[in-house]
Amino acid sequence: MLALTGISKSFGALAALDQISFGMAPGRLTGFVGRNGAGKTTAMRIILGVLAADAGEVALDGRPVTAADRRGFGYMPEERGLYPKMKVAEQVAYLARLHGLSRRDALARALVLLERLGLGERAGDLVETLSLGNQQRAQIAAALVHEPEILILDEPFSGLDPFAVDLVAGVLAERAAGGAAVLFSSHQLELVERLCDDLVIIAQGTIRAAGGRAELREQFATNRYELALNEDADTGWVGAEPGILPVELRAGFASFDASSPAAAQQVLRRAVEQNTVVSFGRVQPSLVQIFKEAVS
Repeated sequence: MLALTGISKSFGALAALDQISFGMAPGRLTGFVGRNGAGKTTAMRIILGVLAADAGEVALDGRPVTAADRRGFGYMPEERGLYPKMKVAEQVAYLARLHGLSRRDALARALVLLERLGLGERAGDLVETLSLGNQQRAQIAAALVHEPEILILDEPFSGLDPFAVDLVAGVLAERAAGGAAVLFSSHQLELVERLCDDLVIIAQGTIRAAGGRAELREQFATNRYELALNEDADTGWVGAEPGILPVELRAGFASFDASSPAAAQQVLRRAVEQNTVVSFGRVQPSLVQIFKEAVS
């Protein structure tokens, strides 16, 4: 478990991070979301030791992170940092060797990973000949090639087409399933919602929400419910129930706000008495809705 506790960082009069705390667990994908300038990249650089925090601690399994720990981390910065005159496979293998792999193992891993990321046919090409999207995939390969247990990715899906997004998402999910703790930032909230086990929402240098998807949906859920009945069932009666404010009523479907869970359950009881209930439940907010509420 990698945990940030009470991390603060200022640049002159600008407080970039203010007492932020969150964690990233082995075997889980953690999405890190916020507007531009919210503090995501600063927090990532502090995790990696590129920046020093003014206060707080970064800990791994309950002890302070060391320089030796950080050498084993995988990192993909938002800015591309590959050598344009190197061949793609040689570049990825070179970075693997910096993490202690032999020349043979480094090249073997590089070729396998590039193939998995859809760059197998470009392995012998110069980095500068790749499109920006393919350079992004090569940089992701460079972050993954030494099989790190802690993986930090800053906007890994930026500039990727839908096919490449699916490839990269699949690789990251595989790494998490293998036990790695993966943290990535993204502005693509629908994608984050689809991929992540855990979410961290940051705004103006403070953490506004953090936790598992189900936990956050419950935390930010409203008192809105939806009831589906057999197709031709009348739902006009729902609006007359005590404590109920109808939102949409049509044949076979009702959406309403309830003043309490008890009022919602009364609607369900009456529906069961009169009709075939297809489904009933509290409306869960999307990540987009959670994000908007958390940062407002």
